[in-house]
Amino acid sequence: MKENLKKFETLMWMIIKWIVYICIMFIFMILLSEENEPLMKLSRTMGITLSTYVIVGLLFLTIYGRYDVGRRKSKPIVFSLSLATLFTDIIVYLQLMIMNTITDIYGFRFRSLEELALAYVLQVLFIILAVYAGNALFFTIHKPQKCYVVTSSQENLDAIVRGISKYKKQYEIVEVFDYRDKMLLRKLKDAETVFIYNIPIQHRAEVTNYCYKTRKNVYFNPEIEDIIETSSEFYILDDVSMLNYNVKGLTMEQRIFKRTLDVVLSFIMLILTSPIWIISAIAVKVYDGGSILFKQDRATINGKVFQVYKFRTMKENVENRPVTDDDDRITKPGKVLRKFRIDELPQLFNILVGDMSFVGPRPEMVENVEAYTDELPEFKYRLRVKAGLTGYAQISGKYNTTPKDKLMMDMMYIENYNVFKDIQLLFQTAIVLLKSDSTEAFHDGEEKKEYIFVEAKEEEME
Repeated sequence: MKENLKKFETLMWMIIKWIVYICIMFIFMILLSEENEPLMKLSRTMGITLSTYVIVGLLFLTIYGRYDVGRRKSKPIVFSLSLATLFTDIIVYLQLMIMNTITDIYGFRFRSLEELALAYVLQVLFIILAVYAGNALFFTIHKPQKCYVVTSSQENLDAIVRGISKYKKQYEIVEVFDYRDKMLLRKLKDAETVFIYNIPIQHRAEVTNYCYKTRKNVYFNPEIEDIIETSSEFYILDDVSMLNYNVKGLTMEQRIFKRTLDVVLSFIMLILTSPIWIISAIAVKVYDGGSILFKQDRATINGKVFQVYKFRTMKENVENRPVTDDDDRITKPGKVLRKFRIDELPQLFNILVGDMSFVGPRPEMVENVEAYTDELPEFKYRLRVKAGLTGYAQISGKYNTTPKDKLMMDMMYIENYNVFKDIQLLFQTAIVLLKSDSTEAFHDGEEKKEYIFVEAKEEEME
């Protein structure tokens, strides 16, 4: 049975995916048709609404992520589809209300709000059912892949294992190897998937070539060279194949658009979030009578230092160090503010005055920039653009994400910048509020090592 399913699996998942999308759309159409009868009849209203729903829906699926069961865990897929559906419903609903009053512009009303809310609730319930059922089917067909990890130290092993262990249904770590083992390629022959993490690039090339030759799945963490390569264009000099990377910065038009977006959006957000500001400020002040705002020197474009503003979430006059689990420096209101990222709201002032942008690398403490640059010289490259409130590292990373992994995320943004990417990342920021692990702190004390890295013996090394 499983083998027969696998033969037609690509077609099967494509059909299931479109059935899910069509059902989500028709829940909206059917519920809203109670007061808008043309929606379920062959009419211009039906045609325009269906077309708009498909186009807008695909746009937001591109922004948030598709029904990619087997690739992601169920909760992230549910969050992605729910947010994509929410924005699609709102835009199509507004269009429908405008179409209903096209002959009388002064007769515009928000009708069918109860139906819209009910439709969204039913859509979310259907998404949850479809996602969990889809992943259950996928993992009934597929067993976890046998994974071999190739790395260089216990520290690096712990970092990659932390990531892989979140996907136990997809991957099963079988063996761990030191990249210096001269018998490495032979030892990888039984692997289905190979994870390569933080090894010298020349050794990585040897392993990836072997994986390509023997048809093994391979994952490896990017280096600066990879970022440059992905930002390059294929170019032919006469009959010589080349990759061309042109040093680029933001054009004048891009800088104007980015700054205009920052000013307009920060001003609107300041107005819309003002009730949250008031409640947060009162909670911080009433709890211990201390200052409401926390100020700290941070680094932005070209190393310029500015003071970042946040709601204070810790006790005053405490040691300045990374946050750990159950950190007793964090106040009770601070825990809530940090969990929902409300403590970041005062940075809207930083954006308004031009210290920061909405999208860009996270502004690091000056001492952290110096320390990270000593350990990782490439870290200074992230200062080529203005620091941002949100970005790849802020959306996909956590407080305890390694500096190198944050750097690679930031470099991917910098080297592949376009205005649509900024808009996409702004929409994706909503996912951060739904992720329970986005504020995951550094662990305090020794953790039990699930896998032990064993260095290759001298006689086994190349």
